[in-house]
Amino acid sequence: MVTSALAPKLLRSSAAIVFAALLCQWPLAAQDQAQDQGSTLRVNVNLVLLDATVKTKAGRIMGDLKKDDFEVREDGVIQKLEIFGRDELPLEVALVLDLSDSIGPFMGPLREAATTALGALKPEDQVALFTFATEAELRVPFTTDKSKIAEQFGGFKIGGATNINDGIFVAAKYLLGAPPKGRRVIILISDDVGTDAGGQGTHDIVTEAIASDAVLYNLKIPGYNPASTLFYAAMVPGLVNIRKVMDQTGGEIFDVKDVANLDAEFRALIDRIKTRYTLGYYTQANGATGKPHKLEVRLKSSFGKKGRDYVILSKNGYYVH
Repeated sequence: MVTSALAPKLLRSSAAIVFAALLCQWPLAAQDQAQDQGSTLRVNVNLVLLDATVKTKAGRIMGDLKKDDFEVREDGVIQKLEIFGRDELPLEVALVLDLSDSIGPFMGPLREAATTALGALKPEDQVALFTFATEAELRVPFTTDKSKIAEQFGGFKIGGATNINDGIFVAAKYLLGAPPKGRRVIILISDDVGTDAGGQGTHDIVTEAIASDAVLYNLKIPGYNPASTLFYAAMVPGLVNIRKVMDQTGGEIFDVKDVANLDAEFRALIDRIKTRYTLGYYTQANGATGKPHKLEVRLKSSFGKKGRDYVILSKNGYYVH
């Protein structure tokens, strides 16, 4: 488990590197101006970055928004946005694949869908592959060779319990220990019927995901689960609340009702994570180590009321030294 003291330090480090990547893409004139101001680019001090998806109440993506359309509040106080972009930073995607018995019949279609969906990522985007059944493990570390990831889907042994808890946690822990190079996403591929609570609870998983600066997405597939399995799963204590992890990190679920729609849903998920807005500001917070700070992203009042006229998916907090 990440301690409260470690989480903010690594969040800030991640933000610094991501900001440096953004800086490389700024116009040269802007970079020169910043350098002329005494080289005071505080890339390692108090920078808070967050991703956001904005949808109309009907579910349509609002993809043509500008920086001035957004309002970010930290602990209720409006912040001045310094960073704004959309699909400008490379992605680091951690795929977390369920290998329990109920997933076996879907591995073939999953491999085909993964080949197509991952092929839509940019050449510089990286993907790592994790699997879980009774235990969770890293199968392929970060690589830009997406075909290498998809090829793995057909060669795994299926069977065992469904330890979603450790599947998500191990991926978040890996991200936390890897040098950050871009926006981070964990994609859980599972029928979401957990039967083993593993060694980490929902609180620890949320903490680890936020510390690694990762957003959790869920590609929920229609697994084969007899009534006895569903009954047993309902009785297991400590199973991760996937919805809570998604809500607190700013992710969402793509529910595949029919395997015939698997390819389309997987591609839609990849397209969604590619087109999230990136927002950043310098915080003045200097509270006690491990103190959480509340974040809220909304649009300017001319767009109506959040929750009624539009929906924003984004992380709802962070830690500071």
